[in-house]
Amino acid sequence: MSQQAVSPTTNLTPLSQDTFTVGTRTFSSRLLVGTGKYKDMTETGAAIAASEAEIVTVAIRRVNIGQNSNEPNLLDVISPDKYTILPNTAGCFDAETAVRTCKLARELLGGHNLVKLEVLGDEKTLYPNVMETLKAAKVLIDDGFEVMVYTSDDPIVAQELESMGCVAIMPLGSLIGSGLGLLNRHTLSLIIENAKVPVLVDAGVGTASDAALAMELGCDGVLMNSAIANAKNPVMMAHAMKHAMWAGREAFLAGRMPVRKMATASSPQTGYFFQ
Repeated sequence: MSQQAVSPTTNLTPLSQDTFTVGTRTFSSRLLVGTGKYKDMTETGAAIAASEAEIVTVAIRRVNIGQNSNEPNLLDVISPDKYTILPNTAGCFDAETAVRTCKLARELLGGHNLVKLEVLGDEKTLYPNVMETLKAAKVLIDDGFEVMVYTSDDPIVAQELESMGCVAIMPLGSLIGSGLGLLNRHTLSLIIENAKVPVLVDAGVGTASDAALAMELGCDGVLMNSAIANAKNPVMMAHAMKHAMWAGREAFLAGRMPVRKMATASSPQTGYFFQ
């Protein structure tokens, strides 16, 4: 995925202008956040506000966004007027259920077509079922959905999903909710180098340094939930994640120094006053 270059005149790209596009939508914030695991809706709203995320993902099978009129509605906390709601298919273990869930979300959200597809393989690892994911992606794309897709960190699978028409590839950093960080940076880099659509790390982030590392690798964004919601102070962690994303993105745009096997003196080797 090609990245926006640093301005040659100012040597800095204002992050408010450093946008990225997913399907037909353009965003300034590269941090995407979830809505699960918070102690209550007040904390949910406060943490999301602190993150300054623009995209908020919602598990349609686990939260109420209008399908149950007698229960609190999450959209009262995360208004679609302020945030882009990203319905996801968390909890789906086959293509048919995932497709049905996306269609329900489209109905509840007045024709909204941007969705995050995830089809899980088993309840222990929550690892993606690639075959069912491919099957569901084809059906959804043919039905007019813009599909952001959770997948394994396999470059070949990522290429196949992109060629089908998925608008963003979302490889896992490690297992969902594990906080293990980015366990295979090399394959993530291969996916990033080959992709022509945004690549966003999805799953496994545990703390701010994980988010910064993902951005330093050249990811277009990071989606997280547990890392914020399970922190001792979720609102403070959300604030930290926002800054980690900025730092990692600027470090990527700046271009890191070469890695060397031997030491190189920081001080100049010529022009000494004393010999």
